[in-house]
Amino acid sequence: MSAIINDIEIIKAKTTKINDVDFDNLKFGHVFSDHMLECNFKNGKWQAPKVVPYQAISLDPSSKIFHYGQSVFEGMKAYKDENEKVWLFRPLENFKRLNISSKRLAIPELPESYFMDGLKALLEVDKDWIPTNEGSSLYIRPFVFASGNGFHASPADEYKFIICTAPSGSYFAGEVKVLIEEKYSRSANGGVGFAKAGGNYAGQFYPTQLAIEKGYQQVIWTDDNTHEYIEEAGAMNIFVRINDTLITGPTSDRILDGITRKSIIELAKSEGIPVEVRKITVSEVVEAAKSNSLKEMFGAGTAAVISPIAGFGYKGADYLLPTINDSYGSQLKKRITDIQTNKTDDPFGWRYEVK
Repeated sequence: MSAIINDIEIIKAKTTKINDVDFDNLKFGHVFSDHMLECNFKNGKWQAPKVVPYQAISLDPSSKIFHYGQSVFEGMKAYKDENEKVWLFRPLENFKRLNISSKRLAIPELPESYFMDGLKALLEVDKDWIPTNEGSSLYIRPFVFASGNGFHASPADEYKFIICTAPSGSYFAGEVKVLIEEKYSRSANGGVGFAKAGGNYAGQFYPTQLAIEKGYQQVIWTDDNTHEYIEEAGAMNIFVRINDTLITGPTSDRILDGITRKSIIELAKSEGIPVEVRKITVSEVVEAAKSNSLKEMFGAGTAAVISPIAGFGYKGADYLLPTINDSYGSQLKKRITDIQTNKTDDPFGWRYEVK
């Protein structure tokens, strides 16, 4: 069955999987909706995108994604309010960042209409998959990868852009204990740390596994040169609260320009919370923990929104953070999620209604 939505061709699945899904017990990113958006780059241009049934992808063994790692992605969410309206959160920021990442990896940039109209068409077809339970959402994964063939070490001549969606519950439950990394680096100056490149995350897995074996759940990444500066927390941006001031590192070649990060900065300022965007030394954080002026640390990203850190390890010593009622992290997370789900006003214009 075929139809047209927002000038996007829709090829509907013959059957639906939705009746087999337990929406009260959703893991993050384990169940996938009935359809996906697919768009191919060939003969020097992006072809018209289509919504097709969710399906496996067939690739030649010589496809360059397997050999040279040209792959970038985004993470987004769709929400339903009590009136069944569908909302996105700052989607154009995701589109812009996908193209920034693509450009760094020599992947052709996408037209805005293909991304936005294709996404809206996909959400219209699979709107019944958007969960309404508290803390749940439809996680959206746009990604682009090299599908062209050949062993020559050069950019591919063909690419695929796909958007898949997955109804999901909360990404993290509870607080985490992290290890400040002293040896391994997530990224380096002049590299691709600012891009959402798949290889950035692959490189994190081994050091993170070493931290898990020591009893921690995640790694706090430090700069590649001296390991003196705190930069990111796992796959998220990091915020540190010393006394009443909220601090986060500046974006750079090494640090992702997180959409949740920039939203927290703007929201915190509007709420009268002192905010500093500057380099944060490990020694500053350790000394603040020793003097009891370190009040909070949390990761910030699309999947978890805000993930509180209960304590950290460094050079063989562990430091626990205090439990604070009405913490900055809990305040800001509620404010952001209320905006995302249309439960409160949105003075920033971040909420995007899908029509």
